[in-house]
Amino acid sequence: MAQGFAELLMYVSPERVEQAQGRWLARVLEILRVERLDAAGLDLHALWLSPQLLLTQTCGYPLMTALRGQVQVVGRPVYELPHASEGFHCSLLVARADDPREQLVDFRGSRGLINSTDSNSGMNLLRHALAPLQQSGRFFETVSVTGGHRNSLAAIKQGRGDLAAIDSVTFDYLARDASDEVAGLKVIGRTAAGPCLPYITRLEADGEGIRRAMNQALRDLPEVAAVLAIREVLPASEADYQVLLDYQRQAREAGFEFP
Repeated sequence: MAQGFAELLMYVSPERVEQAQGRWLARVLEILRVERLDAAGLDLHALWLSPQLLLTQTCGYPLMTALRGQVQVVGRPVYELPHASEGFHCSLLVARADDPREQLVDFRGSRGLINSTDSNSGMNLLRHALAPLQQSGRFFETVSVTGGHRNSLAAIKQGRGDLAAIDSVTFDYLARDASDEVAGLKVIGRTAAGPCLPYITRLEADGEGIRRAMNQALRDLPEVAAVLAIREVLPASEADYQVLLDYQRQAREAGFEFP
């Protein structure tokens, strides 16, 4: 039996979403007749670039920067969520509900939060949204890296920051299943849209066969598809994610970059 690394690590909350991803992945492996290798010793970048990679998900921004030309895009999910549809999502600009500021421009000089420096939803889309509003290359007074979207939400609620861009799929999952994590917060706007996070495999793998297995597994497990709110996995390529580099370029041409 063939072997390979197979991990879906990008959306692991709430718990029933993580469990549904596990069931989906297990069914995909059954269809493909592949034995799952233990990836516990690999960090994300090592997993993404492993010559034994069968299937995982990455962020669109590192796909086009750190991984470009080194992995194969299998496809992208079509979510059926309030802020994600037809293979696209966005980021929601989130602040405390009791913050009197209502417009994005009002947060100039506030404390910004990003989940990581290579995140599309938490950094790149936010940078693009702020670029027209920056002054002399700055928007926030300070910028802190939280390590995750849920950490950013908690930091805002705890008063350790004022504004963050939260991946809309993450936010919609939490609003649906773990509403306490978004209670006391408000959405003041949304960023430009981008293609949903890509599923990837190694260059020489049968990407189309993997995508067919993913869609077959969704049909075989309708209750899993419902929890994940995924209708199907669309074909995709690096070209679909060029728009994310366009957003990067537009912000930089405006003279704006996070410190």
